[in-house]
Amino acid sequence: MNDAPSVDLIVLAGGRGSRLGGAVKPAVEVAGRTLLSRVLDAREFVRHTVIVGPPAAHAAAGDAQALWALEDPPFGGPVAGISAGLDALDPSNPPDWFLLLACDLPWAADAARTLLATLADPTLSPAVEGLHLIDAEGHAQWLTAAYRNDALRPAMHRLGARARGASMRQLVGSLALHGILDHTGAATDVDTWQDVSESAARLTSATDSAGRTAE
Repeated sequence: MNDAPSVDLIVLAGGRGSRLGGAVKPAVEVAGRTLLSRVLDAREFVRHTVIVGPPAAHAAAGDAQALWALEDPPFGGPVAGISAGLDALDPSNPPDWFLLLACDLPWAADAARTLLATLADPTLSPAVEGLHLIDAEGHAQWLTAAYRNDALRPAMHRLGARARGASMRQLVGSLALHGILDHTGAATDVDTWQDVSESAARLTSATDSAGRTAE
């Protein structure tokens, strides 16, 4: 008998990429792969995936099979994006949890492993309604997270039309959240070209080290 909770993935691939000179952020390459393709490595842990982003981002997903959605109007912020993602998934077959990942996480699959391992921990309180990583500076990473379906959907319903432009705090701040210290930097995101360079160097170094170990 498999008691593992069911999980669907929402990837937020919108945004203007203003700190990247207006580049389509999901399509930005880091160490030879688009950011979006790296985030989609997390699909192996979930049932269904919906990507919320503009048509310009579609090519960055490669041949990955996923639903696409777009907040209306575009660039409405992360909460509006989550709302669009929820609307795109079949409400008659809901998951137990939603895995939520921004599109600018080169180590998204590692973040997903950490979140889902905690989610599956039998010692986790059943009262917990959401899990999120906490970065080295102590900041809650609410877009590197997992939320219970029966907590996230009602929270979105309470916001209603206010979802456009709403903050993540407005959406999930009242939920019972459990923070997980990110000891490996899996929640490191990419906002600038310097971030791109630093992340690429780190990924390349890790690949080289793994290759030497295998020799």
